[in-house]
Amino acid sequence: MASPTYLKSMPLHAVTEVYGEAGLRDRFRLEAERFTPAEQTRLAAALDLAGTLHRNDRRVREPYLNHLLRVAIRIICYYSVTDVDVIVAALLHDAVEDHPAELAGLPAGTTGPAATEAALAEAARRFNPRVARLIAAVTNPEYDPDRDRNEQYRAHLAVSLDREPWARVIKVSDFTDNGVGVIHTTGDKVHRSARKYRPLVPLFRDLVTRPDTPLSAEARAHILGQLDLAEQRFAAILDEPEAVPAAPASE
Repeated sequence: MASPTYLKSMPLHAVTEVYGEAGLRDRFRLEAERFTPAEQTRLAAALDLAGTLHRNDRRVREPYLNHLLRVAIRIICYYSVTDVDVIVAALLHDAVEDHPAELAGLPAGTTGPAATEAALAEAARRFNPRVARLIAAVTNPEYDPDRDRNEQYRAHLAVSLDREPWARVIKVSDFTDNGVGVIHTTGDKVHRSARKYRPLVPLFRDLVTRPDTPLSAEARAHILGQLDLAEQRFAAILDEPEAVPAAPASE
């Protein structure tokens, strides 16, 4: 493993590519050293829970936990956030959506609004109601199968993030991992992801620049640069000209 100084200097996807989950866990531990022992205990508990719930989940070529670690590390390192509730919620931001029954202690396969509410109640019990509220703000609702799923996703985000400024911080880190990180995706998911996330760039630009978004000027500037980079990558994927048919061979 690299030295702590070197590991902290590496971009997060580089840590992923070179050192994998172990490297991201070490990077998270290094970033968490700025917190008090009690706060570090809370962060460790959240990471343990995320690791348990997502233990069998994969994200293209990597364990799903890598994504959760990058989202949380980015908030600490690049956004300079020291609010432990926000970082705990970042580690658990997909827990209720992906594993409500296991989190809530319900029979395997239990889904629906009741399972979601039970899982949020358990998150509030284990951590606190504010953490549960932040997770709820970034948890997708059940979608109407007769309407476009991506449109419903965008509409949900616009409403939920409008009323939860700290949830914007979590979601923009999640978006950065998915959007800027789209070049680390393979197969058909590259185009699906670009089509899903590209229309969100203007929404996040608006949310990040709102006066009530709790980020420093430096963090806002960093995020806006990342949104520009995401847009460049979406354009490269989606706006490529159609291939010109080859000229027939001369006879």
